[in-house]
Amino acid sequence: MTGTEGTRGIIDAHHHVWDLDVRDQEWITGPEMAPIRRTFTVDDLAPHARAAGVAATVLVQTVTVPEETPEFLALAAGSDLIAGVVGWADLTRPDIADALAALAELPGGDRLVGIRHQVQAEPDPEWLLRPDVGRGLAAVAAAGLAYDLVVLPHQLPACARAAAGHPGLTFVLDHLGKPPVASSAREPWAASLRALAALPNTTAKLSGLVTEADWTNWTPASLRPYTDTALEAFGPSRLMFGSDWPVCELAATYQQVVEAARELTAALSDTERAQVFAGTARRVYGRPDRPD
Repeated sequence: MTGTEGTRGIIDAHHHVWDLDVRDQEWITGPEMAPIRRTFTVDDLAPHARAAGVAATVLVQTVTVPEETPEFLALAAGSDLIAGVVGWADLTRPDIADALAALAELPGGDRLVGIRHQVQAEPDPEWLLRPDVGRGLAAVAAAGLAYDLVVLPHQLPACARAAAGHPGLTFVLDHLGKPPVASSAREPWAASLRALAALPNTTAKLSGLVTEADWTNWTPASLRPYTDTALEAFGPSRLMFGSDWPVCELAATYQQVVEAARELTAALSDTERAQVFAGTARRVYGRPDRPD
């Protein structure tokens, strides 16, 4: 990490990679998404990460297919940058505990730090509260993993109820729950975020906000009402920085995202900034700054 952010390097707690020659990313459609409709590799990320003072990253799932997580674990095993993987597993399968154990035994399985599902795509706003999903969440907790939440604002109340029902599981809210930055609206998102943050087993990522803003006209000031709300609700010790690369490339470069995060946390103490830029991710995901 550079400057007042610490000495061991930034942890980028949220990025992706994909290879369109391996499988399609069906969500990348339409002319506005054309800039990211290509293959992105760790080798593409590495120079941007190093230039920004990033020492380690967490690679996060993109599609709900069982093949992706083993691929990501193998990729992490051969990388000196990827310290953790948030993968996908079908929480509703009866043998979910065995499935998670099997992932841990794969090459790179020691890099598995969390599970995520595209809850934002589920038509049921209370999908997380289904009994079969609840059994899956319990298995994630028993496996010692975190659970990443990728949701829309209207799904935040269900997130809070799920977190209350699983106090032994750490829930990580991706992208602050995708607040409506482009419209400058704050409610009911802010109230729902505070309700989630009131639970001690919840954390959140300062990530993905530039693509919730006006892609061509955002500034750190336009993001500040949302990051300030999150800082007040969670505190620096339960917030972590994530680039959301390469999705961020729709609105900003990797360096611009890092610099915006620095500006938005400039009022914090050195210790608090160190939590946001590395300490929280290290604690939540249970991995060192660098892979072994």
